[in-house]
Amino acid sequence: MSAPNLVNVSTITLKQVGVALGTTLTTNLLANAASSGKVFKITSIIVSNVDGTNAAAVSLDFHTDADGTSGTSFAIASTVTVPADATLVVLDKNTPIYLEEDRSILGGASAASDLECLITYEEIS
Repeated sequence: MSAPNLVNVSTITLKQVGVALGTTLTTNLLANAASSGKVFKITSIIVSNVDGTNAAAVSLDFHTDADGTSGTSFAIASTVTVPADATLVVLDKNTPIYLEEDRSILGGASAASDLECLITYEEIS
């Protein structure tokens, strides 16, 4: 496993992924495979509550393996309430994080299908 040298980057590709969150903190939102030869610079994470009536809580973790089944989790957001019909900016370009090889971001919500997550990132190789 080796991440690319950020001084000698050959490609930077802008990407986005959107995921509806389930009720357990096991939904793999973004994963960087162990042998990808890439690093992901996450520039924003936005969580939207699509329920017009009820608030819901979101939890997001940085995980030390790509599939999220082993390794260690570290909280990015822990049971943060998102009001009905509102959005929460969990991370923006002023506080980016890097996802090295064999790392992932996991997410979960207090109510199934109430929260949706949009992640914008740069794939660097």
